[in-house]
Amino acid sequence: MAGLALAAGAVAAAGPWDSGQRKAEREWAAARGVAGGAHHRAPAPTRPGPVAAPAPVPAPSAPSVLAAWDAAGTAKATAPATAPGHLAKQLATKLAPLLADPALGGSPAASVVDVATGTQLYGMRTGAPMTPASTTKIATAVAALSALGPDHRVPTTVVSSKDGKGLTLVGGGDATLDMAALGTLADRTARALRDLGVTTVRLTYDASLYKGPALHPIGPNPNLAPVSALMVGEGRLDPKSTGAADRSGDPAGDAARAFDRLLGERGIDSPGAPVAGRPAAGATPVAKVLSAPLPALVERALTSSDNDIAEALARQTALASGEEASFAGAERAIARQLTGLKLPLPQAKAKAGTGTGTGIGPFAPTGPLSGARFADGSGLNRTDRLSAGLLTALLARAADPAHPELRPVLTGLPVAGFSGTLSTRYGATSPATGLVRAKTGTLSGVNTLAGTVVTPDGRLLAFAFLAGNTTSRDGAQSALDRLAAALAS
Repeated sequence: MAGLALAAGAVAAAGPWDSGQRKAEREWAAARGVAGGAHHRAPAPTRPGPVAAPAPVPAPSAPSVLAAWDAAGTAKATAPATAPGHLAKQLATKLAPLLADPALGGSPAASVVDVATGTQLYGMRTGAPMTPASTTKIATAVAALSALGPDHRVPTTVVSSKDGKGLTLVGGGDATLDMAALGTLADRTARALRDLGVTTVRLTYDASLYKGPALHPIGPNPNLAPVSALMVGEGRLDPKSTGAADRSGDPAGDAARAFDRLLGERGIDSPGAPVAGRPAAGATPVAKVLSAPLPALVERALTSSDNDIAEALARQTALASGEEASFAGAERAIARQLTGLKLPLPQAKAKAGTGTGTGIGPFAPTGPLSGARFADGSGLNRTDRLSAGLLTALLARAADPAHPELRPVLTGLPVAGFSGTLSTRYGATSPATGLVRAKTGTLSGVNTLAGTVVTPDGRLLAFAFLAGNTTSRDGAQSALDRLAAALAS
């Protein structure tokens, strides 16, 4: 019950999302807490008049998670009871045998950092660049938020020639554009054209914002549509599908044809099929729709491990950084943004027993970005390289009060046993359930997990576990889950 109460507190303290997922988490956590037996309610009054309910009693194991608020409206910090050195010894004892599990491929990497102090509490091959799979999305999200800011929205625009008869649908790179939003855009366009007395147009579409190859190096793949500045429903051939699904080979053309049909339903005719083309000289905007704010895009990309959104975030980062919006331009932009964060080296002062190749492992001398490569934004490219130390440095920076713009990187992480790609990986009795938030990564022979965990005394840790040369996906995932559960317990 103490663990469930702590989970409820940790989830509830974080606040609502635009998407409503946080509200669902709070309701879920509250339901689990009540289901355990005790109901923390005020007793029925024995006489008329208002009776104030007693303040909730925090779980004994969570003093800093359920911290009181001072008069200034800020949380009062409660120092964790466990000293860093003692915790490091505990971690060395717990993690070393778990990292020796053959399911992790023989040469895993690990990093555990105390977020509040920056102290590295445990490390194994901490600075070794490894294939990160989808934990790459953490780096992509940090770079996008750093470059664009939390207020950024991605536009999809319709522009018209001077006479109103030439219409161009211009993609701005919104990978979340759906038929509802496209319908709204058609409504606004038709209204503007009717005001001009125009009922027949020549429709073209412009997806030229993105450069270079649209097809990911992995080739046609159900996990990712061709990367385009204009698409609807992530190019899914079945709009109701989720996850891996058949994708269009021409998402921009399909989006334009769908828009053409919507205009026709609203009384705007367009003879012939729409063709690719740039707006006419002097064209002016007549309608526009915007994506959700960037934090919501980041959260969706991380929670669901959405590759299409991740690649769009990488290209938006490139545009904001003055690079071309291509795989190569995005790689340069992400590296530049992360370098600009001046990620600190961990304060590796919490000495612990080293065991066989474990213990405190320093970053590479040139810093956490040494050996890193961001060949794509999604992590589908096997030539991506991140270290466990870089991932924990990024997570710690996202928790830094000096960088509130990065907080969606933490709030978007799936919750163990509850949401996204971790919804089915932890049971109700696991100590990690509700307390671990982590990004998963899975490729053939590669399994990774990176995120945050609240310890029993309320300390927030950032962790990253990377495994290559794995032979069983399920075996490796179970081994990674045991590592995260060990941190939570």
